[in-house]
Order: sequence, then C-alpha cells, then structure tokens
Amino acid sequence: MELSLNVQIQDLPEGYFLAASDDMPGLVAQGRTVAETLEIARAVAERLVEARREREGDLLL
Repeated sequence: MELSLNVQIQDLPEGYFLAASDDMPGLVAQGRTVAETLEIARAVAERLVEARREREGDLLL
C-alpha cells in the first residue's frame, strides 16, 4: 500500500535539513541533503505505520 503525506522541509543553519509532517505526528527526519532527508523520512513513516499496525491492528491511517 502506498501512502501520500505532505512533508515540510526546513533548511537548518547547521547545514542540515529537517523534515516533518502534520499528516503523521511523530514523523521527524534530518539529513545532509533534501534527498537524504526525504529518504530518512520515508523510512521513519514506514516504521510509524508498522508500529501503529502492531498496536491497533491493520487499520488505515
């Protein structure tokens, strides 16, 4: 199943990027490039969905 989320990317002063999503509370990722940050955010989102399924069953978000 494919899930589409809105993700906000913020350019941090330290030279990193931060991703977060209002669509999925708990989704926060940081990387050195936008592409890396989005890749990490995708992995975090997958883990959050897996954790929710384990906790609540196979319900959709």
